[in-house]
Amino acid sequence: STKTHPGPVVHLSDSPRDEGKLLIGYENGTVVFWDLRSKRADLRAYYDEAIHSVAWHHEGKQFMCSHSDGSLTLWNLKSPNRPFQTTIPHGKIQRDGKKPESCKPILKVEYKTCKNSEPFVIFSGGLSYDKACRRPSLTIMHGKAITVLEMDHPIVDFLTLCETPYPNEFQEPYAVVVLLEKDLIVVDLTQSNFPIFENPYPIDIHESPVTCTEYFADCPPDLIPVLYSVGAKHKKQGYSNKEWPISGGAWNLGAQTYPEIIITGHADGSVKFWDASAITLQMLYKLKTSKAFEKQKPGEGKATAEIVEEDPFAVQMMYWCPESRIFCVAGVSAYVVVYRFSKHEVNTEIASLEVRLQYEVEDIITPEPEIIPAFPDASSQLPSLKSLSGSTNTVACEGTMKDSIPCLSVKTRPVRMPPGYQADLVIQLVWVDGEPPQQITSLAVNSAYGLVAFGNCNGLAVVDFMQKTVLLSMGTLDLYGSSDPYQRQPRSPRKSKQFAAGLTELSDSPVSLELERCKSPTSEDGMLFSLAPFSFLLINNYLSPFSVVSVKGSRKLSLPTDLKTDLENRENSFSRSRSSSVSSIDRDSKEAITALYFMESFARKNDSAVSPCLWVGTGLGMVLILSLNLPASDDLRQSEPVMVSPSGTVLTLKGAVLTFACLDCMGTLTHPPYEVWRDPHIADDGEKTRKRKLVMHSPSSSQDMGDHQFAVICSEKQAKVFSLPSQTCLYVHNITETSFLLRADVVTLCNSVCLACFCANGHIMTLSLPSLRPLLDINYLPVTDMRIARTFCFTNEGQALYLSSPTEIQRLTYSQEMCDNLQDMLGDLFTPVETPEAPNRGFLKGLFGGSAQAFDREELFGEATAGKASRSLAQHIPGSGGIEGVRGAAGGVIGDLTRARIALDERGQKLGELDERTASMMASAEAFSKHAHEVMLKYKDKKWYQF
Repeated sequence: STKTHPGPVVHLSDSPRDEGKLLIGYENGTVVFWDLRSKRADLRAYYDEAIHSVAWHHEGKQFMCSHSDGSLTLWNLKSPNRPFQTTIPHGKIQRDGKKPESCKPILKVEYKTCKNSEPFVIFSGGLSYDKACRRPSLTIMHGKAITVLEMDHPIVDFLTLCETPYPNEFQEPYAVVVLLEKDLIVVDLTQSNFPIFENPYPIDIHESPVTCTEYFADCPPDLIPVLYSVGAKHKKQGYSNKEWPISGGAWNLGAQTYPEIIITGHADGSVKFWDASAITLQMLYKLKTSKAFEKQKPGEGKATAEIVEEDPFAVQMMYWCPESRIFCVAGVSAYVVVYRFSKHEVNTEIASLEVRLQYEVEDIITPEPEIIPAFPDASSQLPSLKSLSGSTNTVACEGTMKDSIPCLSVKTRPVRMPPGYQADLVIQLVWVDGEPPQQITSLAVNSAYGLVAFGNCNGLAVVDFMQKTVLLSMGTLDLYGSSDPYQRQPRSPRKSKQFAAGLTELSDSPVSLELERCKSPTSEDGMLFSLAPFSFLLINNYLSPFSVVSVKGSRKLSLPTDLKTDLENRENSFSRSRSSSVSSIDRDSKEAITALYFMESFARKNDSAVSPCLWVGTGLGMVLILSLNLPASDDLRQSEPVMVSPSGTVLTLKGAVLTFACLDCMGTLTHPPYEVWRDPHIADDGEKTRKRKLVMHSPSSSQDMGDHQFAVICSEKQAKVFSLPSQTCLYVHNITETSFLLRADVVTLCNSVCLACFCANGHIMTLSLPSLRPLLDINYLPVTDMRIARTFCFTNEGQALYLSSPTEIQRLTYSQEMCDNLQDMLGDLFTPVETPEAPNRGFLKGLFGGSAQAFDREELFGEATAGKASRSLAQHIPGSGGIEGVRGAAGGVIGDLTRARIALDERGQKLGELDERTASMMASAEAFSKHAHEVMLKYKDKKWYQF
């Protein structure tokens, strides 16, 4: 009855004795105990503080209320006039004996009993007001002990896990599940210090904003267990030694058996490796790049602050070689860290180098061959190096002008490095004449060559990370020499801060881009395979599978493998266009290095054999090939210098260059050479162990026209395939005219290879290789914020991913085979379990009516047993389908038949209810007979004086 409601309801719960009682707590402090059978209140209790929650004692005779003043009241149903116990757990006791001072509201309380110990009282909130910066807390009261657990995030809700689901038994609590705004934790109640369980789910994917991603499918199978083993050693101590207490759900592996790894770089400088095999996501290993640098003290780090206002360690680019386990990270503060993997802990110093890389063309309008040499001596380009111990080589500055100063300070003392990825070399760009170093725009590593290359809008640097020396540090203009075909205008005035956008823009608020929308050319063959995304959703940072969508109109994938050479497709004329995209450089004379790739290739037209090369792509669509002269034997690799020389080869495309790839004469993807991983800190057993083991992927020999190799180059506007060593353009495809590509990768799919592209207008396109025939063009996802543009990446087997929101990784597939197997890969959210056996009712208790039977809904709310409802409640009004309606609306034989049928249905329902009640009575009779038999067996042999 709404007339008797004293205010808004804040709590509603059933009596644990299952007797048809309902307890209602109101905001103004009123507690009403309703009898659902009689629809009347059995009792009313009043308190002068607002109620937030109510918790029952398991016997149903006592209940506890939490209030807005931080107090807990304990009530007895027999005397509800006043609470028989009132406590303020966190209130300071007054000296004069008055009531303790008020505290913050206790938002929720649970009262759980134990058979052999004191009950547990668990509540959230209730702390005192003496400290304004107190963190959210969960308080556990067990007997006289009070434990406060502080949380990192606000508490949304909590739930106590007990041994039995039945509230009329001793609950025996063993854990508390606490849902936070950005986390989920479980507290172990069986240990006195209440440790938390180690969470097996990836709750913290957005612990720090994700700034870049890499995705590797079909990687070496031993990587996942190795990364997991070293990651387990880094985990925090103090977790509960018991297994995670929450179970349910099951994954289906389906037909997919290859391992997948996702790498995420974060704004705080951390890098996380995730196992993404079979639609699961499990964190394997976490690396903190900031540990290679000194912590900045307050007032220091002004050089960094002038470049990056916050997050100076944010990861900008990553490069990983799964076979050699070499990992390289480029940070926003213009540094590169090379990591080697080891299973052994070491204590060593971190080697470091400093590189001067600045662009100087203020007085040059048109480069002349006699002014700019073809290629300066590499030795003259070596910058002032930092000693391997990390000491700074600082040039004296005039006034406040900074020169030869890096943005961060590398640790100079020996550093303890746990098993896993260990910093081998730190390379830093330095200030030049008061101008800060520009952010790195491209990165490549080759373990077989022992080289790392990186570039920015000023130029290119190549470093030998085996000998810890700089091989090349040169402006982009100097790389051309006399081959530069463009006029260079005087550049704009120097900027005190970098032009590139910061990485932390991938945070919670999306940044809109005013991008030109266009419709990319559609293949005349139509869609050859479908596009279906499947995603991970992080709800309050809790991960679960979310959606499976398939695009109709798909056909079987068919990748052409023919290598017909069409001379009409060769492009001999020089043409280029300045790109208007965000990935191009700003409109001055600078030309950024946008793509780098190490491979065994033909550097010149007259080469007869492949040799180590570095392919360099720029923001103006220019491709330069540098030859690498490595020592002939591995024994000389540590002592002989590596030479870098120009090849004179310059290729052109429209728009900034995005990616390179190499195919052999049969159209098979040729991977760059790599070094087989060996632990750098393991004890050497002999010369055989110390020798490096290299895997070379040289192209197959061919006598057809002397063309032995195909070079695939893709820019943000078009893709080209060149035949090497003739450098003839065999195929060209203009991908888009008015938009631009954000990402392009050469991937393997269905035992073949294709070029996958993601366009800024939302189109996902694939092209066959080497013929560049369109296979797929689907308008999938318009780029609405920079997060998508920064994190989108393709991988093998027709898969890709991106961050669709700060907490959601969206995986998608463009493979028909994967689409067909999606249903087999989906899991079940719930796992059926047997209901625990209900508590047995004692014989004497049932015999003398110690407790009432459970009531069903009809017995509690039906009119037959409870009488007519009050006028204030809704009443059931029969419609035209009942007997009364039929009797008034129909007549004759048809009406009689209809009434008879309805009457039979109603009688059938009543007979069904009678059968259910009969079955219940039979079960009760069997239980009574069982208990009577047990009593008879117990007392049959006892004498009268033994009772």
